[in-house]
Amino acid sequence: MPMPHLHIETPYIESRALSLQSGRNVWLKMEALQPPGSFKIRGVGLKCQEAVGHGATRFISSSGGNAGIAVAYAGRQLSIPVTVVVPETTTDRAKTLIKQENADVVVHGASWQEANALAMSMVGAGDAFVHPFDDELLWRGHASMVDEMAQAGDAPDAIVLSVGGGGLLCGVLEGLHRNGWSTVPVIAVETLGADSFAQAVKARYPIELPAIQSIASSLGARKVAQQAFNWTSKHSIHSVVVSDRQAVKACESFILDHRVVVEPACGAALAAVYENVEEVRAYKKIAVIVCGGVTATIAHLKQWSGD
Repeated sequence: MPMPHLHIETPYIESRALSLQSGRNVWLKMEALQPPGSFKIRGVGLKCQEAVGHGATRFISSSGGNAGIAVAYAGRQLSIPVTVVVPETTTDRAKTLIKQENADVVVHGASWQEANALAMSMVGAGDAFVHPFDDELLWRGHASMVDEMAQAGDAPDAIVLSVGGGGLLCGVLEGLHRNGWSTVPVIAVETLGADSFAQAVKARYPIELPAIQSIASSLGARKVAQQAFNWTSKHSIHSVVVSDRQAVKACESFILDHRVVVEPACGAALAAVYENVEEVRAYKKIAVIVCGGVTATIAHLKQWSGD
């Protein structure tokens, strides 16, 4: 008998508030309601379960937040010790949430890239390395959210999602193609200063940003996964960039409209709909992946918005 999933099936609901504001039919895939707070547990859970099946006795990961929390959660559920290497920019809240799941936290480096290099160097016999976004198993696990959407009803005219390293994008695209929704375009949203996917699209190859200059730290991959870029030649993807202020404003509006706190990385996708950007106006029925994120609080949002 296969192991039960570590993720839950999340609600797929119509947003009356966003539908009225945008003049479209807006649906929300509520990944913010996953036990560790974000969609990450879908792919991370699958990766960790497969690793246990192959004899792993420890999980090692690198993350500035949500992926690390998901790995720590998976480790606690599977009774496997976890070490997460985080960069110096990681918030105290993120470190607390990782430790709350009984994982060890190692702080190293000024950026995720440096933390990741240390994490990979720590992998020994019996250890499984869990990458935060660049792994085929992660994408396969993330694709399950589209399976649930397909079971719930007809395809939307477009799907709106946030892009960081590209793990969510790769997972949703895999899900679209395995459910016969290969013609559904994706609107991929980033914040200015963390827009490595948009820059890659413009340059026609994955370039590396010199630094992340956005408060949406969960979108803070200086270079997107190669597979995320490869999809641009195989699927209709519209790249959109919003400001930090627009992302934070969307988070605040979402609290009022749906009583759920998400971080600016998730607010980026919501902002595209709240701001009714041109790419969204082209479609009548929109599905938004509310990817979640638990490293931001209401106090943080107020601070960022200047209130």
